[in-house]
Amino acid sequence: MTDGIDSMTEISVVRSDITKLDVDVIVNAANSSLLGGGGVDGAIHQAAGPGLLAKCRTLGGCETGQAKITRGYDLPATAVIHTVGPVWHGGDHGEPELLASCYRKSLALADQHNLKTIAFPAISCGIYRYPIPQAADIAVSTIRDYLNQPSNLEKVILVAFNDEIFDSYEHALGR
Repeated sequence: MTDGIDSMTEISVVRSDITKLDVDVIVNAANSSLLGGGGVDGAIHQAAGPGLLAKCRTLGGCETGQAKITRGYDLPATAVIHTVGPVWHGGDHGEPELLASCYRKSLALADQHNLKTIAFPAISCGIYRYPIPQAADIAVSTIRDYLNQPSNLEKVILVAFNDEIFDSYEHALGR
């Protein structure tokens, strides 16, 4: 379940709880307030403890397609990158570009902070209703494109919360 882009970087897919992964940084599929919500966002806030919410209150929110970074607080991960994915409105309102931007901005922040391992949830695939196969294709192609340039990243993990997402990631990776 790995995809060697070069000898230094791999992409893997796991079915797991992202809040329990021992990686440098996890990505939070946040809402624009950054103050927690449902799904993975709520789970990350709960697992990280009150320090994360207190810090997020100082960040002034985040726009769709952008990303901001905080410490990991009580999580095993050192840091959390918060990115706001697009709500699906049929695909003709810039959703693919915004979703790709979430991945690019998150990867760039990880690189800027010299983080080596990053785990992504299925951004926008929950309450934001992005079609899972399309979202998986965008995630994989954007990550691969990013990793074609020099990067500090050694491992990218795509975290699936159900079999449909896991299978879609595997299909997008050509497995």
